[in-house]
Amino acid sequence: MDYGEILSRCDHTLLRQDCTWGQIQALCDEGMAYGCASVCIPPAYVARAADYVAGRLPICTVIGFPNGYATTAVKVFETEDAVRNGADEIDMVVNLGWVKDGLWEDVLDELMAVRRACRGKVLKVIIETCLLTEAEKVKLCRLVSRSGADFIKTSTGFSTGGATREDVALLRQNAAPNVKVKAAGGIASLEDAQDFLSLGADRLGTSRVVRLVKGRQDERH
Repeated sequence: MDYGEILSRCDHTLLRQDCTWGQIQALCDEGMAYGCASVCIPPAYVARAADYVAGRLPICTVIGFPNGYATTAVKVFETEDAVRNGADEIDMVVNLGWVKDGLWEDVLDELMAVRRACRGKVLKVIIETCLLTEAEKVKLCRLVSRSGADFIKTSTGFSTGGATREDVALLRQNAAPNVKVKAAGGIASLEDAQDFLSLGADRLGTSRVVRLVKGRQDERH
């Protein structure tokens, strides 16, 4: 797999609490220069970033991030606000407390409410695999598939672990064929990226892959 193909699957990501507009602008520049799938940025920067890239790069942002326990009304408002501000893709964290309580209808209702609020924009559902049992992961694959979401995503990158090869394979096996898989958190090497894609991930959420490719290219010159 060549670098261009890997980069075209990457949501080039910067979600640190202290990130500045200058850093977001540099992220957008890199995303455009390297042909990334999108940049994934905090909601407060969406409008400015959308204006800056002027349609040359999709803008992704996060909802209910990173804990997922905001009310459904708050998540819906956040989503509507992000879409108004120019977001092309929405990555929403599922309510993990509801998952642990087995409140599956509530989980599904929330997913469907956020799906409606996206107004046709891409929706990725973050399930935080490091906090779930295998049975919970499988159940969420089914609910995300029923909800009409476009992707199921492994991780926020802010919890106790990120994507694993086993989880990517499990999600791909249990999600509906039309639901794509996004691996995020802890993608530390180009070999990791290739492995996740070969196991069935369609997207990678990472802050490192562009830097790794730049480093490899610099070594060649």
